[in-house]
Amino acid sequence: MNSKVEWSVGAFILMGFACALVLAFSSTNSQDRIGGGGYLLTARFSNLGELKTRAPVKIAGVKVGEVAKVELDAQKFEAVVTLRMTERSGELPADSSAAIYTSGLLGERYIGITPGGELDVLGNGDEILFTQSAVVLEQLIGKYMFGNAEGDKEP
Repeated sequence: MNSKVEWSVGAFILMGFACALVLAFSSTNSQDRIGGGGYLLTARFSNLGELKTRAPVKIAGVKVGEVAKVELDAQKFEAVVTLRMTERSGELPADSSAAIYTSGLLGERYIGITPGGELDVLGNGDEILFTQSAVVLEQLIGKYMFGNAEGDKEP
């Protein structure tokens, strides 16, 4: 009788782990990363401001990809960000721009892409040339606290 209770408790615990595993995989939105016909783009930024891998890439507020890799170009001292775009992004014009934004005042960072109007399109491995780095709140506060703002220049 005692071994039946132990087996049933063990089976119950294993079912709980299986349910937690299924929940973890279903909540990570893994269909964007597994399979599919996406492509890679790169963009260079002078300041990422806490942008991390797997951060969303959005066009008009709709997620169309994610940050695949962040590296430092040791020659130019710029951050090189590789973006994994999904098929939902469509063909982006070659003069599209990318900027790093913050969700809310202190939320997570994401990359927003503004499509251009050129007829040529970006292909796999191409680089987005027009970029805008992150606005770092601490640097802005420091400028105004210590009088380095443009309006504080003395004659």
